Amino acid sequence: MGVFVFLPLVLPLTALPVARLAEQHLHPRTAARLLTAIAAVMAASCAISLCLLFVVGTAHLAGNPLPDTWSDPEVREAVPFHRTVGSAAIVALLVVVAACARTLRRHLRVRVHSREALRGLPGGPGVAVLPDERPYAYALPGAPGRVVVSTGMLAGLTPQEQRVLLAHERAHLTHHHHRYLLATQLAACVNPCLRPLRQAVAYSTERWADEEAAQRVGDRRLTARAVARAALISGPPAAGPRTAGLPAFAAPGPVPRRVAALLAPGPHHSGWPPVHSRTGLATMVAAAGTAASAMSSLNAAVALLLLLKAATPL
Repeated sequence: MGVFVFLPLVLPLTALPVARLAEQHLHPRTAARLLTAIAAVMAASCAISLCLLFVVGTAHLAGNPLPDTWSDPEVREAVPFHRTVGSAAIVALLVVVAACARTLRRHLRVRVHSREALRGLPGGPGVAVLPDERPYAYALPGAPGRVVVSTGMLAGLTPQEQRVLLAHERAHLTHHHHRYLLATQLAACVNPCLRPLRQAVAYSTERWADEEAAQRVGDRRLTARAVARAALISGPPAAGPRTAGLPAFAAPGPVPRRVAALLAPGPHHSGWPPVHSRTGLATMVAAAGTAASAMSSLNAAVALLLLLKAATPL
């Protein structure tokens, strides 16, 4: 395996430049999809590398269920500094599993509790209006998904701005933005270097929904005004703690940037940025890092499997 098993752990650094440039210069739909794909592949590669190091690290522990031949010096010498990195991988993999399990449990708990709280509440098709003076609005995924909005939020917006709000949240549901957010949250649990991608995807999904709402109502200035007013009347936190992780209309974040983007001309729909641009170059670097990460983890996995097969008696 050699150094190939370590490369997926550091190659996510190649995706950091594209995280900021993509959200600034790409269409938000393209940015969200591109960054989510990069984060998912790199996280999977990191997880494979940690699992390989975990096997090497646990092979020398007394009482492990692995075959005795897996602890032979020839097997352990396949990984440089096998004793140190193997022991560290045990701790790291346990931390990753615990973090991913906590994220999934919190995501599912929020959805279940929110759905239980919405039963029997008034609202139009797909819309639930909560009698709450706190202003908030968010998209609750499911089958079918629902838009949740408080009376406090509706009272602070004009009827035209309410149309923007509902169009924004319906865009979250239509395009399943919660899946992008969950995927990047799990990726950040696997490797902290992927956290900038998680933040960039969160911003891109909000911008994506903003553009969908602006197209639906046919007025970019109205959409910008609705986003700004919702952020002003919400204050911190924009939504209750039980809605953490769900796409929200006035979620904490770079609202001024969203407003400025809506006041500017609409983004271009070209999928891939020009290669000679900074964004194009950063995208190529991130794509190369993603491919190298996947190939490195695959190469290390195949090498270890062949080595373990040779060491295991028939």
